[in-house]
Amino acid sequence: MTKQLLPETPSQTAGPYVHIGLALAAAGNPEREVEILNRLAAPEAAGEHIRVVGRVFDGNGHLMRDAFLEFWQADSEGNYQTEYRTENSFNSFGRAATIFDTGEWELHTVKPGVVKNAAGVPMAPHINVALFARGINIQLQTRIYFEDEAEANAAYAELMAEPFELSHGIEVEHLGNVEITPLLAVELGGVLIDPEDAETE
Repeated sequence: MTKQLLPETPSQTAGPYVHIGLALAAAGNPEREVEILNRLAAPEAAGEHIRVVGRVFDGNGHLMRDAFLEFWQADSEGNYQTEYRTENSFNSFGRAATIFDTGEWELHTVKPGVVKNAAGVPMAPHINVALFARGINIQLQTRIYFEDEAEANAAYAELMAEPFELSHGIEVEHLGNVEITPLLAVELGGVLIDPEDAETE
């Protein structure tokens, strides 16, 4: 007798449930005792501390104020910390929701070190990004590269299917205790990271 398998549950967009379940404060709900937030690095974490600020635009260029992002990166030595603990000085995983008023999200972390791919080839330093937003059935994946890693970016570009432009990176400068970071724009019709849209804090 042939077994009839249950049909696959259809995919659906993230909708408001992303914020209700994963960004409680953004949804106006009380936070849990332990939350995975947008600060990957504690002040005592080793490495160059950076702050990344960004916005998300849809394919028509409209600002999306209710997007949700997840980040996965190596530490400053190029090692992934696979066990998330709030007491760690650095965790490789973090989350950020856009601010509804401005559409901006931000990430507090350290600049990642070089990681080798499965073939043992060094990759340019990068932060992996998963993007959840209305109208997207399956999250989008992209990466943040760094403009001041010109040599590493150029070497890694030879392994990529499409030409890698150095303008698709972020620039971080330290002036005393002041960090200057350009605004990172992620466009759903493609990835747009424009250092000319810079903002300072």
